[in-house]
Amino acid sequence: MDLNTTERNEIGIAADSLAAAPAAKKVFVKTYGCQMNVYDSQRMTDALAADGYVATDMVDDADLVLLNTCHIREKAAEKVYSELGRIRDMKAERAGTGRELLIGVAGCVAQAEGAEIIRRAPAVDLVIGPQTYHRLPDVLARVRGGEKIVETDYAVEDKFEHLPQPKRAEVARRGVTAFLTVQEGCDKFCTFCVVPYTRGSEVSRPVAQIVAEAERLAEAGVREVTLLGQNVNAWHGEGENGEEWGLGRLLFRLAEIPGLARLRYTTSHPRDMDDELIAAHRDLPALMPYLHLPVQSGSDRILKAMNRRHTARDYLALIDRIRAARGDIAMSGDFIVGFPGETEADFEATMQLVREVDYASAFSFKYSPRPGTPGAEMPDHVPEAVKDDRLQRLQALLLKQQQDFGASLVGRTIGTLIEKPGRQAGQKVGRSPWLQPVIVDEKAGEIGDIIEVRITRTGYNSLFAELA
Repeated sequence: MDLNTTERNEIGIAADSLAAAPAAKKVFVKTYGCQMNVYDSQRMTDALAADGYVATDMVDDADLVLLNTCHIREKAAEKVYSELGRIRDMKAERAGTGRELLIGVAGCVAQAEGAEIIRRAPAVDLVIGPQTYHRLPDVLARVRGGEKIVETDYAVEDKFEHLPQPKRAEVARRGVTAFLTVQEGCDKFCTFCVVPYTRGSEVSRPVAQIVAEAERLAEAGVREVTLLGQNVNAWHGEGENGEEWGLGRLLFRLAEIPGLARLRYTTSHPRDMDDELIAAHRDLPALMPYLHLPVQSGSDRILKAMNRRHTARDYLALIDRIRAARGDIAMSGDFIVGFPGETEADFEATMQLVREVDYASAFSFKYSPRPGTPGAEMPDHVPEAVKDDRLQRLQALLLKQQQDFGASLVGRTIGTLIEKPGRQAGQKVGRSPWLQPVIVDEKAGEIGDIIEVRITRTGYNSLFAELA
């Protein structure tokens, strides 16, 4: 599982839905963590829309509050319990006025903690894991009947087959870019990671199912789709005539969909970058020249302790092959500092790998032990002060590389997908092929247009441009 998104700001996804009668039930969904949780929150909203719920971005207005949780980082569960305490007080106030408020916990903390959540937070009405959220309407019916439900068994049925599809207007409202989960779970069992325990073993959706969903997105005006998976490049789905396809072939098929102009995927494991996928980067213009490929450490000794099953040399050789296929590709990565037993020499090996790769962006974290993982039981845990020092040094190097990459684009003409209005009057915000926000004049194009712009200067995390 990539760690690049798990420390982002918690995203309050108000699972917006179509307009409904004033008496309609309202749901507020707060999403923590990764892009897949963002996608899952949208699909939970779709399931609830079929049950009569509409969305609100105001928790005070909600009849149902769902916390879609992440369990990757340290103290993730404690954040959830803290939030539940605040919602419990709101529920008690509601009870005094005769108005019901239901509380649900979904996602990876739900999967990991199960019934413990209701024991510690009795105000919670339902706990539902990421593999069973398609059952939400049935679970809510039982809750309204007076039960408290823990639904964390792995579903036998395919949840994607049982999820209702959002209306075209709802997809359009979500914007011109979209996530599409194609693969879930992980079989790698890295010793720092809880994903195999919370998301289960690797499962790949079939081609026909993925293509149908992508076609619906494109018909609603989506121009760019990011394929998601805990280990997305391990995707091997049933294709036409029962053949097994790999991710490279799937990308070529998706590029045939009218209106779909850009493709991305995340997150990948170095062990699963096969020749066909590398060839897609070479031969498929719709596949953006940006690849998030976590390495975690530059030390072979630490990589072995992490059970990454590749060496630093393996990783660097793979980067060389990818760059030979696509010269303008920009690399992104994940790094963990302070894994148990990491010495200063091990950390320096990571710094050297970063210098050799020269990342356009990257995400770095201090190691935090996750209960139930092998790493948590290892000896020689690194002191927090040492972790802090190493993280600051690594992040300084990564930030300089990111800024240097942005500066290298000044004066260049690039394609930019206009996504939304800007924060400032008179601006629109687009997205570069390398994922940076691009600020342009609001008259430069309409949302959904892909325009050619010349980069004039850089901001801290963004680019400024004019029409070419």
